[in-house]
Amino acid sequence: MQKKMKFAGALLLSVLMAGAASFANAKPAGAAGVTFTVTAVGKKDTTPRAITKDDVQLHVGKERTQIADWKRGETLYLAVLIDDSLESSIANQWNDLREFLMAQPATTHVAVAYARNGTAMLAQDFTKDHALAAKALRIPIGNAGAFSSPYFALQDWIKRWPDSNERKSILFFTSGVDRFRGGFDINNPDLSTTIERAQKKNINIWTIYAPDAGHVGRQSFRAFNAQSNLSRLSEETGAESYYLGTGSPVTFKPYFDEIQMHLNNQYLLSFIGSGGKKGKFERVRVTTELADTEFLTPSAVFLPPAQ
Repeated sequence: MQKKMKFAGALLLSVLMAGAASFANAKPAGAAGVTFTVTAVGKKDTTPRAITKDDVQLHVGKERTQIADWKRGETLYLAVLIDDSLESSIANQWNDLREFLMAQPATTHVAVAYARNGTAMLAQDFTKDHALAAKALRIPIGNAGAFSSPYFALQDWIKRWPDSNERKSILFFTSGVDRFRGGFDINNPDLSTTIERAQKKNINIWTIYAPDAGHVGRQSFRAFNAQSNLSRLSEETGAESYYLGTGSPVTFKPYFDEIQMHLNNQYLLSFIGSGGKKGKFERVRVTTELADTEFLTPSAVFLPPAQ
């Protein structure tokens, strides 16, 4: 009799534990998985330590949110977008850019395109043949036919990227001057739209400023305003922006080295969330108690509509 009671008690305990585990793992009705890229940055831009899930805290909106998954980013879709309005002399930097592309790991897919007349003109689609991608680099045409909004070209390319939960980055060479709107708008509506579309696709946009071939882009206010917009574009998509005054630096190699270190220390963070009937953007914040580490993340992510 005692054996039967013990067996029944153990069975009941097992059922209760299984039910509790099932409840803990169940996601709310209509909720879906959301994944975005987190870049770990060491103190003074040194190589950061390995980060575990237990080292990280996530806030979505004002609420502390449970992290469903945290893993090293392996596959990367890396796109190079070059503004065709840039000075032709920027092509002197392409040897370093070729070396950067050739040094990418085998898990990286590389594509090359040129921003012209508000579109992304594809020169090489995504390929694991990095030498083939490097061959697609050419001298920008640098004439008035290339002048438009750099944000239109970004939007054009972003909408053609397939949806996936892999890491995605764009390396964008541009002056950032928006000739479609005149370059005087401090709050550029095309910039905000571009940021939202990149956040929705989980694309980090690393911007590198270079002067264009026109005289308009050299006006101080327009140039500084353009750099400010590029900084916002990179920061709010979880990346960084690089520039040195309004001229072109002697070499971009230090930029490439830093970007490579960032790409080598990226993680994919997943959580469960619901965007209601229509879906919505929600601010996110990722923190850690590790004293020598901080994170680059998008300022917001898109929560899909309830299913």
